[in-house]
Amino acid sequence: MLMLPFGVVDLAIAVALIVALFSLQMLLCAWASRPEHRRAAYVALAAQAGLIYLPLAYFQETWLGVPGLLAGSVLLLAPGKLAWFGFSAVIASVGATHILLNDGVQGAPGDAVYMSVTALLTGLIVYGLSRFRDMVGELAAARTALVDAAVTRERLRLARDLHDLLGYSLSAMALKAELADRLIVPKPDQARQELADFLQSSRQALADVRSVTHGYRDLSLEEECRSVRSVLESAGVDLHMEVEDTDLPVEVGTVAATVLREGVTNLLRHSKAENCEITIRGNGNVRTVTIANDGAEGSSVGSSEEHTSSGLGNLSERAAALGGWIATDVSDDGWFRLSAELPLASDASLRSSTSTAASTSVARGDR
Repeated sequence: MLMLPFGVVDLAIAVALIVALFSLQMLLCAWASRPEHRRAAYVALAAQAGLIYLPLAYFQETWLGVPGLLAGSVLLLAPGKLAWFGFSAVIASVGATHILLNDGVQGAPGDAVYMSVTALLTGLIVYGLSRFRDMVGELAAARTALVDAAVTRERLRLARDLHDLLGYSLSAMALKAELADRLIVPKPDQARQELADFLQSSRQALADVRSVTHGYRDLSLEEECRSVRSVLESAGVDLHMEVEDTDLPVEVGTVAATVLREGVTNLLRHSKAENCEITIRGNGNVRTVTIANDGAEGSSVGSSEEHTSSGLGNLSERAAALGGWIATDVSDDGWFRLSAELPLASDASLRSSTSTAASTSVARGDR
């Protein structure tokens, strides 16, 4: 029978142990960041400790480079300060074992330090590579979450802008079409004018839809005032409008124009208004937009999910972005009032408080 040399047997045993250790190390690295595998990871850590310390009695000094794997595993699995305590204990055991194996002969202390440093570096490399793998996975997950958030944010923007831009245009088109239908026989000339206005509103709606894909377009407060006056007069609403200043910064003017659109859209859809008052006033660095109309008494303002829209919520977000707020109120005599306060210069210190105030105000009378 052919007998293998003793050195080959030692090599085979060492290779088998190293393969087992690295297999355990791969499992530990995979399980360390998964709470559901925590118990199995501790069992694997105990097995790794046995495969590291028990062979020391046989391989002695040649096995002292292996405990660094255990040191890295302890850093991965142990909680808080206990991880560094266990890591230090493993490194200290390497130096102590080296001194014991050499019976304290001259030169052993220096060699012990060298072996300890080797184990320390091995442990840190194992820990660093494992954490790097986890960080790559976390980065990939974060990137996916950011992409999903960006898609959701864009969908919300599209929904908000479509509501703010088209709600008013479609309500005006419906009104103009109804008027043209009523006047086409008794007053054909006026009916043609209403149809011309309908055509203009439809073109504007088409342009608004196209602009949504490129981002929310800037609105002219002066043009919106003229449009609102025309629509309300066509609807037979007695309008009193007082505008002190329409020459506002682009962002502020756009939000103010959007407030007008939403207020008039709500008037047309959710009230039987006969009178409407619109005021735009300045007070230092702040512009206040107020839209009030009668005919809200007995309507479903703020009480029906069908009539509860995201319009005022959208306005609240736009106003809060400028450091302002939106509020609504329905009085006992049936007057609905929508108010917006818009600073000309955004004040970051007001945003958190005004956002909360706006949400509270809208909750009282959203429609």
